[in-house]
Amino acid sequence: YPYGSNYVDADGFPRPNTPSGRFSNYKIQSDFIATMLGLEEAPPAHARTADKTCDPSGMTFATGGAGVLDSTSHKVPVLAKQVETFKKMVKDGTITENQLSRSVALVAFSGNDYAGTGVIGLSSPNDINAYIGKVTKEIAANVDELLKLGVTKVLVNNLHPIGCTPSHTRTNNYTTCDMFGNLGASIHNDNLKQVMTSKKNVYIVDVYTAFASIVDHAAGKGSDLSKQFKRKLSPCCESLNSKGYCGQQNESSAELLYTVCDKSSKIFYWDD
Repeated sequence: YPYGSNYVDADGFPRPNTPSGRFSNYKIQSDFIATMLGLEEAPPAHARTADKTCDPSGMTFATGGAGVLDSTSHKVPVLAKQVETFKKMVKDGTITENQLSRSVALVAFSGNDYAGTGVIGLSSPNDINAYIGKVTKEIAANVDELLKLGVTKVLVNNLHPIGCTPSHTRTNNYTTCDMFGNLGASIHNDNLKQVMTSKKNVYIVDVYTAFASIVDHAAGKGSDLSKQFKRKLSPCCESLNSKGYCGQQNESSAELLYTVCDKSSKIFYWDD
């Protein structure tokens, strides 16, 4: 049962014959975890599932653009509302006790609460710590709610090195990671570890290390996978305008306002 945003969203939009999602031209995190559990891909989206039904493989509640705090909701359900939807389905029997007894929930956090808020790198250290503490506390509260409802295991992402994402590296022509962004991610991850340490059956998925071993490592270091990428800090799909987005078209002429690389398998990031 994936919750959260971006790396696991399957929010009802048409897709090709292979799993796809933001930051990827193929499988996303929830697909890989589903594969480890013997499934072909992540469970179907709640938005595309008939009322009062739940696929035997589970359900995806995650929504693209969602955050943890209401102030960053972007008009989509925040984490607590996603968990509330799950709770209603448990209470009305749509999700059975038998399903819960064998359940694994993934709570994915991709950093939407920090994007565009001006918190990371622009505020005082005390303000940054307080804001991040608020985010991680809310994540912990929702994890507690899932456990209370009967979920047997909960996986929780830590935060990837957001300072290495193209939206942060564009300002230096995609040459180096933004240290303030990565500092914010490290603070978040430290806080998350503290609030999760005492919880039983809760496991942190170390996304930060997985990403950093490819995009942010010393010369001659990094994982074997890092060698297959020619570009690690720039996107494959790039807007022609710094304020635009991948997939954008001119409203009057249908002109494409973005470019796509020739070999996406050689570029680590799909878009910003």
